[in-house]
Amino acid sequence: MTLLTDLKNYQPFNEQEAADVKEMIYRLETGEELFLRSNLAEHFTASAWVVNPARDKALMAYHRIYDSWAWLGGHADGDQDLLHVALKEVEEESGVKANPVTDQIYSVEILTVDGHEKKGKYVPSHLHLNVTYLLEADDSLPIRPKENENKAVAWFGLDEALEKSTEPWLVDRIYSKLNAKLKDYPAR
Repeated sequence: MTLLTDLKNYQPFNEQEAADVKEMIYRLETGEELFLRSNLAEHFTASAWVVNPARDKALMAYHRIYDSWAWLGGHADGDQDLLHVALKEVEEESGVKANPVTDQIYSVEILTVDGHEKKGKYVPSHLHLNVTYLLEADDSLPIRPKENENKAVAWFGLDEALEKSTEPWLVDRIYSKLNAKLKDYPAR
């Protein structure tokens, strides 16, 4: 299946997701290049809400650019298999090998990114067309940060994960939603 098919089959959780899915489908159908950062206005990213088997902890990274605890993930960089991107990014950013709880999309969101410096070069403000996957990892295994991207990686209780983030919009609109959706994926 393709991302376009996955998005068309996705059942939005709320009004935010319904609006964002509609826009993502529209953008994909235009044929615009959306999987490379060379599109400076908008491009696809993949994130992961990484939980432990008991579903009572989430893995977060302290991101250097955002100066906040946040989920893990990154740019598609040409890879149209966003689940693959999410799995790769989690391992790169934390040292953890996670597994999909499901291969279906867990959440969608269009995120604004303010202009910033990266590797000594200015990156203009843009949109991340973000697709999130629910992944699971053993919270007893060692973790480590990816020094050039995050300062630390840690497991937090689900409520504590929200308290640790200093990005109110992400906490209120996204992370709270990700935790709410966990009720459909019971602990193992």
